[in-house]
Amino acid sequence: MRLYDVNKKPTASAVGPERGFSLIEVMIVVVIIGLLAGIVTFATREYLERAKRQRARADIAQLVTAVDSFYLDKGRYPDNQEGLKALVPGFIKSLPNDPWGRPYQYVQPGKRGAYEIVSYGADGREGGAGGADADVASYDAEPGAGAGGGKK
Repeated sequence: MRLYDVNKKPTASAVGPERGFSLIEVMIVVVIIGLLAGIVTFATREYLERAKRQRARADIAQLVTAVDSFYLDKGRYPDNQEGLKALVPGFIKSLPNDPWGRPYQYVQPGKRGAYEIVSYGADGREGGAGGADADVASYDAEPGAGAGGGKK
Protein backbone atom coordinates (compact mmCIF):
# COMPACT_ATOMS: atom_id res chain seq x y z
CA MET A 1 0.00 0.00 0.00
CA ARG A 2 1.28 3.43 -0.92
CA LEU A 3 1.01 6.39 1.33
CA TYR A 4 0.62 9.89 -0.07
CA ASP A 5 1.56 13.09 1.65
CA VAL A 6 -1.66 15.11 1.96
CA ASN A 7 0.19 18.44 2.20
CA LYS A 8 2.25 17.88 -0.94
CA LYS A 9 0.88 19.51 -4.10
CA PRO A 10 0.80 17.24 -7.13
CA THR A 11 3.03 18.18 -10.04
CA ALA A 12 1.90 18.37 -13.68
CA SER A 13 3.72 15.16 -14.51
CA ALA A 14 1.99 13.36 -11.66
CA VAL A 15 -1.50 14.48 -12.80
CA GLY A 16 -0.91 14.37 -16.57
CA PRO A 17 -1.07 17.09 -19.19
CA GLU A 18 -3.82 19.72 -18.77
CA ARG A 19 -6.65 19.30 -21.24
CA GLY A 20 -9.56 21.52 -22.34
CA PHE A 21 -10.06 25.24 -22.68
CA SER A 22 -10.43 27.80 -19.97
CA LEU A 23 -13.64 29.77 -19.61
CA ILE A 24 -11.91 32.92 -20.88
CA GLU A 25 -10.77 31.18 -24.07
CA VAL A 26 -14.27 29.86 -24.76
CA MET A 27 -15.83 33.30 -24.14
CA ILE A 28 -13.35 34.97 -26.52
CA VAL A 29 -14.27 32.50 -29.27
CA VAL A 30 -18.02 33.07 -28.67
CA VAL A 31 -17.56 36.86 -28.85
CA ILE A 32 -15.58 36.57 -32.11
CA ILE A 33 -18.25 34.33 -33.65
CA GLY A 34 -20.95 36.78 -32.55
CA LEU A 35 -19.10 39.71 -34.12
CA LEU A 36 -18.67 37.83 -37.40
CA ALA A 37 -22.37 36.88 -37.47
CA GLY A 38 -23.33 40.51 -36.86
CA ILE A 39 -21.10 41.76 -39.67
CA VAL A 40 -22.49 39.19 -42.11
CA THR A 41 -26.09 40.03 -41.16
CA PHE A 42 -25.49 43.75 -41.56
CA ALA A 43 -23.78 43.29 -44.93
CA THR A 44 -26.42 40.99 -46.41
CA ARG A 45 -29.46 42.99 -45.29
CA GLU A 46 -28.81 45.62 -47.97
CA TYR A 47 -28.58 42.93 -50.66
CA LEU A 48 -31.83 41.32 -49.53
CA GLU A 49 -33.73 44.62 -49.64
CA ARG A 50 -32.29 45.41 -53.07
CA ALA A 51 -33.37 41.96 -54.30
CA LYS A 52 -36.91 42.54 -52.99
CA ARG A 53 -37.14 45.86 -54.81
CA GLN A 54 -35.88 44.25 -58.03
CA ARG A 55 -38.45 41.47 -57.69
CA ALA A 56 -41.20 44.06 -57.19
CA ARG A 57 -40.07 45.85 -60.37
CA ALA A 58 -40.11 42.57 -62.32
CA ASP A 59 -43.56 41.63 -60.97
CA ILE A 60 -44.93 45.06 -61.85
CA ALA A 61 -43.45 44.82 -65.36
CA GLN A 62 -45.26 41.49 -65.79
CA LEU A 63 -48.51 43.02 -64.50
CA VAL A 64 -48.09 46.00 -66.87
CA THR A 65 -47.79 43.58 -69.77
CA ALA A 66 -50.93 41.76 -68.62
CA VAL A 67 -52.89 45.03 -68.24
CA ASP A 68 -51.79 46.16 -71.70
CA SER A 69 -52.88 42.78 -73.10
CA PHE A 70 -56.23 43.24 -71.35
CA TYR A 71 -56.53 46.65 -73.04
CA LEU A 72 -55.75 45.17 -76.46
CA ASP A 73 -58.26 42.37 -75.96
CA LYS A 74 -61.14 44.31 -74.33
CA GLY A 75 -60.54 47.83 -75.63
CA ARG A 76 -60.41 49.24 -72.09
CA TYR A 77 -58.36 49.04 -68.92
CA PRO A 78 -59.71 47.27 -65.84
CA ASP A 79 -61.49 49.76 -63.60
CA ASN A 80 -60.62 50.25 -59.95
CA GLN A 81 -63.39 47.91 -58.82
CA GLU A 82 -62.13 45.06 -61.04
CA GLY A 83 -58.51 45.81 -60.27
CA LEU A 84 -55.80 43.33 -61.07
CA LYS A 85 -58.16 40.43 -60.34
CA ALA A 86 -59.63 40.98 -63.83
CA LEU A 87 -56.35 39.66 -65.28
CA VAL A 88 -56.69 36.17 -63.73
CA PRO A 89 -56.76 33.61 -65.41
CA GLY A 90 -56.99 35.05 -68.92
CA PHE A 91 -53.82 37.16 -68.88
CA ILE A 92 -51.75 35.85 -65.95
CA LYS A 93 -51.90 32.53 -64.09
CA SER A 94 -52.16 33.99 -60.61
CA LEU A 95 -51.92 37.35 -58.94
CA PRO A 96 -48.64 37.67 -57.00
CA ASN A 97 -48.17 39.53 -53.74
CA ASP A 98 -45.33 42.00 -53.47
CA PRO A 99 -42.07 40.81 -51.85
CA TRP A 100 -43.29 42.14 -48.49
CA GLY A 101 -46.43 39.97 -48.60
CA ARG A 102 -49.02 42.59 -49.54
CA PRO A 103 -51.09 42.80 -52.75
CA TYR A 104 -50.05 45.18 -55.50
CA GLN A 105 -52.26 48.26 -55.76
CA TYR A 106 -53.95 49.17 -59.06
CA VAL A 107 -55.17 52.71 -59.72
CA GLN A 108 -56.98 53.76 -62.89
CA PRO A 109 -56.51 56.51 -64.00
CA GLY A 110 -53.00 56.87 -62.67
CA LYS A 111 -51.03 59.98 -61.79
CA ARG A 112 -48.62 59.54 -64.71
CA GLY A 113 -50.57 57.46 -67.19
CA ALA A 114 -53.76 55.59 -67.88
CA TYR A 115 -53.14 53.42 -64.80
CA GLU A 116 -50.57 52.67 -62.13
CA ILE A 117 -49.53 49.51 -60.38
CA VAL A 118 -47.82 50.20 -57.06
CA SER A 119 -46.11 48.34 -54.23
CA TYR A 120 -45.84 50.49 -51.12
CA GLY A 121 -42.56 48.91 -50.01
CA ALA A 122 -41.59 47.45 -46.67
CA ASP A 123 -43.63 49.88 -44.59
CA GLY A 124 -46.83 49.27 -46.59
CA ARG A 125 -47.69 52.98 -46.70
CA GLU A 126 -47.74 55.39 -49.60
CA GLY A 127 -44.60 57.46 -49.90
CA GLY A 128 -41.61 56.18 -48.03
CA ALA A 129 -38.28 57.83 -47.46
CA GLY A 130 -36.10 55.79 -49.79
CA GLY A 131 -34.57 52.40 -49.26
CA ALA A 132 -36.88 49.53 -48.39
CA ASP A 133 -39.79 51.85 -47.52
CA ALA A 134 -39.86 53.61 -50.90
CA ASP A 135 -42.72 52.84 -53.27
CA VAL A 136 -42.16 50.84 -56.44
CA ALA A 137 -44.56 51.88 -59.18
CA SER A 138 -45.24 50.90 -62.77
CA TYR A 139 -43.79 54.15 -64.11
CA ASP A 140 -40.37 53.28 -62.68
CA ALA A 141 -40.53 49.47 -62.78
CA GLU A 142 -38.77 48.67 -66.06
CA PRO A 143 -37.51 50.78 -68.94
CA GLY A 144 -40.27 50.90 -71.53
CA ALA A 145 -43.01 49.92 -69.07
CA GLY A 146 -44.97 53.11 -69.34
CA ALA A 147 -48.09 52.31 -67.34
CA GLY A 148 -50.43 52.50 -70.26
CA GLY A 149 -48.29 54.72 -72.41
CA GLY A 150 -50.67 57.62 -71.89
CA LYS A 151 -53.59 55.92 -73.71
CA LYS A 152 -57.02 56.58 -72.28
